[in-house]
Amino acid sequence: MTIRRLRALVSALALASTLTALAAPLAAQSIPPASTELRYRVELGDQMDDRFRVVLTVDGLTEESAVLQFAATAPGTYQIMDVGRFVEDLRVTDAAGREIPVERVSTNQWRISAPADAREIAYRIAETFDTPVEEHPVYPMAGTSIEADHMLFNAHAVLAFPTGMQDAPVRLELSVPEGWTVGTALQKDASGSYVAEDYDFLVDSPILAGSTLTVARTDVGGASVEIYTYAKTGEIRSDMLLESMAAMLNASADFLGGLPVDRYVFLYHFEDPPKQGVAYGAWEHSYSSEYVLPEAPWSGAYGDAITDIAAHEFLHIVTPLNIHSEIIEHFDFETPVPSRHLWLYEGVTEWGSHMVQLRAGLKPLDAYLVEMAQKIAADRSQFDPTYPLERLALTSYGDEGQAQYGNIYMRGALVAGLLDIRLLELSSGEMDLQDLLLALMDRYGKSQPFDDASFHQVVVELTFPEIGDFLQKYVVAAEPLPIAEYYGKLGIDYDPAGPSFTVRENPTAEQAALRAAWMESRAPRPASR
Repeated sequence: MTIRRLRALVSALALASTLTALAAPLAAQSIPPASTELRYRVELGDQMDDRFRVVLTVDGLTEESAVLQFAATAPGTYQIMDVGRFVEDLRVTDAAGREIPVERVSTNQWRISAPADAREIAYRIAETFDTPVEEHPVYPMAGTSIEADHMLFNAHAVLAFPTGMQDAPVRLELSVPEGWTVGTALQKDASGSYVAEDYDFLVDSPILAGSTLTVARTDVGGASVEIYTYAKTGEIRSDMLLESMAAMLNASADFLGGLPVDRYVFLYHFEDPPKQGVAYGAWEHSYSSEYVLPEAPWSGAYGDAITDIAAHEFLHIVTPLNIHSEIIEHFDFETPVPSRHLWLYEGVTEWGSHMVQLRAGLKPLDAYLVEMAQKIAADRSQFDPTYPLERLALTSYGDEGQAQYGNIYMRGALVAGLLDIRLLELSSGEMDLQDLLLALMDRYGKSQPFDDASFHQVVVELTFPEIGDFLQKYVVAAEPLPIAEYYGKLGIDYDPAGPSFTVRENPTAEQAALRAAWMESRAPRPASR
């Protein structure tokens, strides 16, 4: 989504902005109708007209499921998408092929006049990359593309569902040209159709397909990891990405004591920028992540930049897959309700993506501190540092929150880093933020959401009373961050004029001990699957 508004992707040869999405293992909403399955058939048709042809087969719709819902937004994107804008020629027919009248009741909803008689819902829907819109362009990593040699498919940007059937099992028959390679976390059944436990799981599982996709596979912490890559000129391949990312992936598994998934899929799309003028970016999902990035000439610097982004998306297997609130679990595709804990989903994940590499020895301390200094500078100059992280989360779907959204990756990560130091200090080096995340994974996991309103109390119960004061000051409110005080505890001096950090060569014994605990690569207990 995770999911960010703007996050800098910088390398010696490419400058771009990246966004992260917050997708989660989502569940049901509303009332289940008589039918027990949604059956979609999707064809690319004439690939030059940039349209998907969709047929949804239904049976036993009721008045409660008479409204066909397209996504106004999607989990973790924190943007208005209004997918209904891209729909054309929507028709509903009965068992005899007779057309049933439908009424468009909003941008994203069509009401079926006789739902019990409906058997097929057919429509065309334009891809988002090449379709001009006057406002709210769709983030590329959350959108769709159809070209002669490849396709990017996000279910929420193509498929509608009858209200009340968000939790119905899904079967997807996707027609792609013969010989194309398909990358996705979805599994097929014996008939060759993709299957998902519900619409939310389908949205959580993007698809990249093409005639020139390259593939690389490896084993990380006992889990199968796959990389699928489309590159317009073929200059970036999956094996190159795997070589660049391998150490980070293994360090992440060590950080978590194993991976809480059995299989994970990376989907990379390298091409010219989409025509809508929106940023490049990445979107995390429970069992995969997808990236739309510039196809700059390959270099070690570009590989490192991509690895930093992948580290962030990959760590979302912790949040929100294993730690998420009931608001995230029950997502409303028409009128989403924000969770106040974006600081956890995105800020902590961004911190972790860098700390994983620091503690594994993959990133030098000086480089880590430069990145933190850059985030401090961004918090000051690009955003309002008095705007609280909790307020940012609660306003994230509106213009007010969107103006501050990118700061969740700056100030959010800084707050997470300070929380890590504070935990180490209070525990005399025995507990850090990494340990807290593992404790939260043990307490909740994939199938048990936390209560959004009382989550801070749970964090305090698992840690120390002083942490409640910390969260109140720096998450609920936006008091000036105690950068100098906290990093000083590690024997690291902070100069706000830079901003910059200097590591003391001769710290006190207490500072040296806390710094050692802070940089220590721990061996946590194995993650549960």
